[in-house]
Amino acid sequence: MRSFPVHTALSILIAGALLGGAGLLKPAQFKAIVDFAPPPPPPPRLPSLPGPTTPAASTLLDDSSGVLDRFYAALHRTENQEPGAVTRIVHYGDSPTTADLITGDVRAELQSHFGDAGHGFLLIAKPWAWYQHDGADVNAAGWQMLPASRFETHDGLFGLGGVSFTTGGSARSRIIFSRAQQRFEVWYLHQRGGGFTIIADNRALGRVDTSGDPKTPGFAMFTADPPATHLEIETATGARLFGVVAERSGPGVVYDSLGLNGASITVLSRIYSEAHLAEQVRHRNPQLVIVNYGTNEADFESFVDKQYEGELREAIRRIRAALPETSILLMSPMDRGRKSGGGIETMPTIPKLVAIQRRVARETGCGFFDTFTAMGGEGTMARWYAAQPRLVSADFIHPYPAGGKLIADIFTREIEAGLDRFKRGPQLH
Repeated sequence: MRSFPVHTALSILIAGALLGGAGLLKPAQFKAIVDFAPPPPPPPRLPSLPGPTTPAASTLLDDSSGVLDRFYAALHRTENQEPGAVTRIVHYGDSPTTADLITGDVRAELQSHFGDAGHGFLLIAKPWAWYQHDGADVNAAGWQMLPASRFETHDGLFGLGGVSFTTGGSARSRIIFSRAQQRFEVWYLHQRGGGFTIIADNRALGRVDTSGDPKTPGFAMFTADPPATHLEIETATGARLFGVVAERSGPGVVYDSLGLNGASITVLSRIYSEAHLAEQVRHRNPQLVIVNYGTNEADFESFVDKQYEGELREAIRRIRAALPETSILLMSPMDRGRKSGGGIETMPTIPKLVAIQRRVARETGCGFFDTFTAMGGEGTMARWYAAQPRLVSADFIHPYPAGGKLIADIFTREIEAGLDRFKRGPQLH
């Protein structure tokens, strides 16, 4: 296996510093470039599988055979403003999602159209300095953090968002929302002797004793009346927490952006305890689960050729076993560039990954969104990097906000077009 390219990393560091000095790069995005972690060694080999085939169609959103109809039905009820009609979307992704790039704009656009039912799931601290969510500011101290993307399974218990937060004594978290939220649900693990207090706008909402059957998840719901913008979670006796959900009264959309730096499909297919993942997603009960990996897998051509499809199918199997009535959408990685002969070329593994995902989506009854084609296909990162202003950072991976917004606009447009097809009748599916 090849090692991490140190010279490339230094080039990225220098370029990031120059861009930052020119005002083209936000501090969080600079950290994302400098600290972007290479993917871990591939897991043990699975049996070889047939290679990918290139689809004849070039549809950006493939929702044929009604595979997203349950999601569209929920979104239609929300659009009609039926009482309590909340459409929840869970989006698993890698480093761009960690900074809420693309997903933050999708959340804003869907909530503008269908109603804002709340911010959704948030981690209670920043596992990486650039972890951020549009509309929420997270600050914390005293937590030990274990992300699933470190590829250390431990007990496989990582909560909905893929990070476990523990403390043996005192710790605190403070989240400030740009819009007031009404309901807060803290996700935690039962353990003896632990507990935490939740405070909203300086009003104590209650305390939770985490005693209970060890290693089983707990969910503590609180209502803020009136709705609050400042949320605090404090513990003095120790606790193990996973995150917090913030919601408002529906109808509307809630969009959970669950990004892990350095993540690959093996987070869902191997690192998580299957039973624990099932408990977490069942409790969230989304109408759509989006699986959006591939950026980090692109570094390992042998893994893509021989193992990736098996891992992808296993992740889909796990999600479907836990949520048989929920729609699943595979979302391809963006283009990823690399230096070649003085220019920037698309990594050859990216089109392979996209082709595998499209075919597997069709064969397993999932929807598929072709991010790679939507943003321009082969050579996009070269064009985006040459654009004025630039649309992608110097690592040819992470989009600037303007680039992320372009993808979000297309994705949202395709979702709304799919809803329109659904409303015109089943004969068109």
